Amino acid sequence: MPKLSSHSTRPPTLEESRAAMAQLNGQIDRTPVRHWAPDDHIATLPDQAELFLKLELFQRTGSFKVRGALMNILSADDEAIRRGVTAVSAGNHAIAVAYAAREFGTSARVVMLQSANAARVDRCRRYGAEIEFSSDGKSGFARAQEIEREDERLYIHPFEGVHTTLGTSTVGLELAEDLPSVEAVVVPIGGGGLISGVAAAIKQQLPSCAVYGVEPVGADSMRRSVDAGTPVAIDAVNTIADSLGAPHAAPYSFSLIQQFVDDIVLVDDEEIRVAMRALFEDGKLVSEPASAAPLAAICGPLRNRLHGKRIALVLSGSNIDLTTFTSHLLATPTNGSSR
Repeated sequence: MPKLSSHSTRPPTLEESRAAMAQLNGQIDRTPVRHWAPDDHIATLPDQAELFLKLELFQRTGSFKVRGALMNILSADDEAIRRGVTAVSAGNHAIAVAYAAREFGTSARVVMLQSANAARVDRCRRYGAEIEFSSDGKSGFARAQEIEREDERLYIHPFEGVHTTLGTSTVGLELAEDLPSVEAVVVPIGGGGLISGVAAAIKQQLPSCAVYGVEPVGADSMRRSVDAGTPVAIDAVNTIADSLGAPHAAPYSFSLIQQFVDDIVLVDDEEIRVAMRALFEDGKLVSEPASAAPLAAICGPLRNRLHGKRIALVLSGSNIDLTTFTSHLLATPTNGSSR
């Protein structure tokens, strides 16, 4: 089988995605796809649409990130693994990298943002990681790259790279196998590591299925990049969806989004909070803000476009503490309607 190199610019093939899924077998969970029909007063879905949820928030470590973290380590040689790994993250990626390092019997030295949720920091420590803190994403990326050079550690990027995308392509592979009649898939975008893999796998199996990305208005680096035709950075991140707070887009994931994603829409923090409440009250799911963004998108900017469609939402993670989760729910209208 041909193999993706670390410098490849092409998407993973279905053959490569299936091989990755076989490698990950037993190390991740095949997350369920759940049919969901919320009450009209809870969520204003597109008319006559049928909704399904790909529940990556049930994944080990609490998010999809573990797929990419494990694939990066599985793709490294024994000496690289022995020297340990490093990463930069607001939370979910650091947790996944720490978990993957523990599973392979090596060490993790990660950089987390000072604004990172305390529950995520604690979970990362419980997996055995050594943690440093940075004031913002730019300095965090720089420090992680210093650690890579100083310790000769394997640097696992939070969203960019062929092995990361190969890992996330297994989400799309599972979804297409479990729901072959799906007509639209909606995926949250931070740096693009999740949607690049999901979209590549979906479009190669189900070419007529539309793939939509969703970003917060305060962290829209990929939408701006698509508009500009090249990866760009944003000056600041301002959203409750901290898992979607990538400060810039990067070439590989951007190129796959250009190839396979039909459109990227934006939602605001209020719409995200309403979606979190709907998922909790009617779906009985605890979702972090990033994970609720796809529901906010289909109840808002995508609602008219998805009339009568079979829709799948990728719910990306659930790493949120009780206090923060409750504060978001209490800040929403009591009727739960987003429009």
